[in-house]
Parts: sequence; structure tokens; C-alpha cells
Amino acid sequence: MDNTSGKKRKVVVIGAGAVGSTFCYALAQSGLAEEIAIIDQNNNLAQGQVLDLVHGHPFFPTVSIRVGNPGDYADAHIIVIAAGAAQRPGETRLQLLRKNATIVRSIADDIVAQKSAGVILVVSNPVDILTQVVLKRAGYDRGRVIGSGTVLDSARFRHLLSEHCGIDIHNVHANILGEHGDSEFAAWSMTHVAGMQIDKYCPICRRCDDCAAKRRQIEQDVRDSAYHIIEYKGATCFAIGLALVRITGAILRGERSILTVSTMLDGEFGLHDVCLSVPSIVSENGVDKIIENQLPDDELAALKASASLLKKAMNQLDLDV
Repeated sequence: MDNTSGKKRKVVVIGAGAVGSTFCYALAQSGLAEEIAIIDQNNNLAQGQVLDLVHGHPFFPTVSIRVGNPGDYADAHIIVIAAGAAQRPGETRLQLLRKNATIVRSIADDIVAQKSAGVILVVSNPVDILTQVVLKRAGYDRGRVIGSGTVLDSARFRHLLSEHCGIDIHNVHANILGEHGDSEFAAWSMTHVAGMQIDKYCPICRRCDDCAAKRRQIEQDVRDSAYHIIEYKGATCFAIGLALVRITGAILRGERSILTVSTMLDGEFGLHDVCLSVPSIVSENGVDKIIENQLPDDELAALKASASLLKKAMNQLDLDV
């Protein structure tokens, strides 16, 4: 999308729950958007979130915040799908997946009906599968429908490395790849601290006796992060809200930032017809290009294993898209 056309930088957020509302709160403070439209099946919730947000107008950059409707998709630069059902007692993961797939398919139909030219950013979980459901349903070019993927997981990874190494997080560059879920993995081959590849930095760091064991622990801590937060307070919202602002900024500003968003692979890394997270150039049109790094054999195998699990789950959906 050409953001020089004079149209407002408009973001439509579907889902006014913990994630959607926190994202709107962070987005309003960022100054990135000129207009934020919030849509929720529970109109009272959307009204309440908007009212609460606009009362903060004196404290953040000028932005229009209002309750939206499907007509807002037509001229939106970005449409963020944060809607979805919560898992009920006794409900299986597959039942929940089917329910949320039905929800996002309906949203995709509404977006297509409005002839939207915007980028669709999916955050509803399981994000990789739902990103693929939306992409197939909408029929858009693959770069225009992306998921939040492991952008948050990569931030968690950088945080843990920063704490362990005693280094400012802004000097730590590291990515989690694959599924946003239990099969994700740390791409140690791409991890750099102070500009040095991690294998060369560890002998200088000397902050642990067993680097391999510490790496396994950090990687597992990243995977378990969401579980711990949900156990403590019921849901994650702050960090994912900020991660969404980061992705949104890359799109609205046309930054060409490299982010580990979930995107459809079509031959990259030897994988086809699956959405998962790999380093991608994100700009005004969504994903412009996938960076096909030369992964070592163990990491490539982990990526393929993650893709296999996601394909199996997608096949279980058995949806006519």
C-alpha cells in the first residue's frame, strides 16, 4: 500500500479484549496512527474501551479513537485480528481451533467484501494456523496476511540473554523461529551479542560453567514464558501489545525491518504451504521478502519439525477455505 496517498494512517483492531485493548493503548502513545477503529462483537466492551482511551487524549499524541464497523476495512492501512474465543473447561484444543478458525474466516470475508487494500495482521491464537486460514480465505498475496509470530518470543529470548550476559538488551540480537508455540526453537546460529556471534562471545562472557546447559534452560524458559504469565495473572497483554506496535510501525513507516513474523513459505527452507516464523523484511505491503538464512542442520531440522506439526493441525481442521 502506498502510504503517500494522503489517506490517514488508519489501524482497525478487531477484538477489544486484553490483547486488543492493550495494543490500542500502546499504539495511541506511539504516535504512529492517526486513526484507530476498534471493533468487537460485544459492542459495550468496544464502547467502554474507546471511552477509557479517549480520556487519555491530553497525555498522548493526537489520534482519533472510535468504535468501528466492517466499513472501516475499506481504507485501513492495517487490520489487526485479535478476536477469538477462550478455551472452555473440557474443550479440546482442536475444538477451540475450529471455533477460532470459523471466527477469523468470517472476518476475512468481511475484509474482502470491503475491497480492502490493507495489510492483515493476525494475533489470535494459534496464530500460525489462523494466519494461514485468513490467507487462504482472503485469497490475497501471501505477504499481505501475516501473523505476529515469534516477534514476542524473540523479545523474551533477548531479555533472558541480556539478563544472563549482563549486557544492554539493545546490544543483543537473537531470534526464535518456527511455530509460536511448543515447537519453536532458538536460532543460536543467528544470535549475536555486542556484534559477536554467540559462540565467540561465550568464552569472553564466562558467566556460566556449562554454556550448553544454560542455552537449553534459556530456550525452555522462552517456551514456558506465556504459561507462567497466564498462571500468575490469567493472560498476556503488555509485551504482545508492544510487539504489535513494533510490527505496525514497520508497516506504517515502510521501514523494511527484519522481524520474525509468521508468513506463508513457498519453497523457502524447503518448506511449502505452511505459515510460521522466519526472518522477513516487513514494510508497507506486509512481508516484502523472506530472508532464507543458511541454517545449520539441527536448526533446519527443528524448523521442518515445527512445520510438520503445524501442517498436521491444519489438516485436522478440515475446513473448506
